[in-house]
Amino acid sequence: MHHRKEQDENGSSNHTSPLLLQIEIMTGRSIAASSVVAVISVIGTISVLPFASCFTATTTVRSLALSNHRQSFFSTKATESDETELQSSLTSASSRIEDCKRTLINQCNSHKLESGYSSSIDSSIRNLEQLGEDLGFGQASSVSGLLSGEWDLIYASDDITRSSPFFWAFRRAFPDNSDQIFGITDAIPEPIKMVGPATQEIDLDSSSRGTFVSRVKVATLGGVATSIMTTRATIMGAEGVDGLRLKVETTKPEESTILKKLGPLGELISSNSQPFPSGEALEKVAPGSSEIVMVTTYLDEGLRVTRNKDRSDDDVFVWVRVGEFSGGNTASL
Repeated sequence: MHHRKEQDENGSSNHTSPLLLQIEIMTGRSIAASSVVAVISVIGTISVLPFASCFTATTTVRSLALSNHRQSFFSTKATESDETELQSSLTSASSRIEDCKRTLINQCNSHKLESGYSSSIDSSIRNLEQLGEDLGFGQASSVSGLLSGEWDLIYASDDITRSSPFFWAFRRAFPDNSDQIFGITDAIPEPIKMVGPATQEIDLDSSSRGTFVSRVKVATLGGVATSIMTTRATIMGAEGVDGLRLKVETTKPEESTILKKLGPLGELISSNSQPFPSGEALEKVAPGSSEIVMVTTYLDEGLRVTRNKDRSDDDVFVWVRVGEFSGGNTASL
């Protein structure tokens, strides 16, 4: 009885849990309960870590993917919005340019070419030049590749003949007397003298060199005698982004009606007559005078505004292209 009580007391005081007993059997050592708890805690932590890490990694990846998706979505939306806004802005700018051009061309068509200066047309020209510069339309004429082709004059701020580079060069050779000389010929009234139309042919290569032909019809005696005063020049190259340096070479009256009335003899005379070396003659008067700079302040596929650099505030001419623009050496600006 005493022995059973002792066993009960010993059993109660030395009771070992099945887990402790299993560990003691496996290790052959007696392990305190607190140590077992610590081991279990470590094992539990190690067991949970992979799942926690996996969960954390998965959550992070999903978060990054969602973030990138949102950034891509909003970036795409922003790009689409920018493109739409840009397209709308370009359309608006183009419409303003077209409205300005339409006004100018209508004014020129309603104005007699031989009438000379018009304040309203001059104002419209300046508006187009300024608007084109502000919006980036019609610029860099000497390198855009749009100058080549045939052009008809629809407005001249001075006498139509002044559209010819010969008269620009003549002014340089005779700066003190040119206005007086021009005044004499300009004073000849119609129908004794009639001038117009005027055309220009420009052939320009990718290096801004080429040929330039100016033709101005001149009629006298009420149209009985007519001829095409033709000046040929060499395009020497670009002057800045909107100018071309021209060297006047020759001037010759072509398609003379007087000679045509002479029949075969007139044709023989015309075909054998040499052009007058106007450029060479002007150089003898004033070296360098045969070279002039033509500045084109606005240019697109169908319209051209040109000024004489030496008289940019006074000499301005508006030209329209003959036929459709056929391409050529164009540059994207």
